[in-house]
Formats: sequence, structure tokens, C-alpha cells
Amino acid sequence: MPARFRDLAFDARDHQMLADWWCRAMGYVRDTDGIEDEPPHMPVLIVDPADRGPRIWVNPVPEPKTVKNRMHIDVNGDTEELVALGATVVRRQDDEIEWDILVDPEGNEFCVFAPRR
Repeated sequence: MPARFRDLAFDARDHQMLADWWCRAMGYVRDTDGIEDEPPHMPVLIVDPADRGPRIWVNPVPEPKTVKNRMHIDVNGDTEELVALGATVVRRQDDEIEWDILVDPEGNEFCVFAPRR
């Protein structure tokens, strides 16, 4: 096995805002690893407090997103609640797909599946 999954990373112009948005969307928290005053220009690490989901780094970049993601995340969740938080629906579930496609506030695509009962 030459590689093993470690973390997920997003690039963002406003990485502080996007980190906070994903924390609200998924119930994640910032992981400061004991650092009280992380410099605001540094990448932000967010984690699942229940330690079930992957660690996510939100990295600052100067340029805006300009093309479709080649890789994205899938979540189980409520599309309308995510829209209320600031996501935008790109495509609703239809006869071809069983999920909704949304973008976060910086335009990163992600798929939303209905929560499993």
C-alpha cells in the first residue's frame, strides 16, 4: 500500500470564514492543538469532535475558485438547512441523481444525501 488517507483540504480566499461555515454545517470545531492565538494567515484545521469524520484543513489562497472541482465531498444532511447557512443549490435530486448538488460560500461543490434513517 503506497498511500493511506490522512486529511482533506479546501483552498479558500477567506479561509477563516469558510472554516467557520463548515464547522456550522457539519458540527465540526476548530482544532488549535493547544494554541490559543493562531495567526489569522495560517491554515485552519477543523475536526469532528466525536472523531468520526476526517480532519479538514482550510488553506488561504489569493485566487478565487474558477472551475469545477475535480474532487468533492459527499455529506448526509438537510439541503434546506445548508442553504439557510449560506450554501447554494446547483442541482436538485431528479430522475438521474439521488442527491442534491450544492456549493459552499466559496463555490466548492459538494453532494448532499438524505440522512440515513
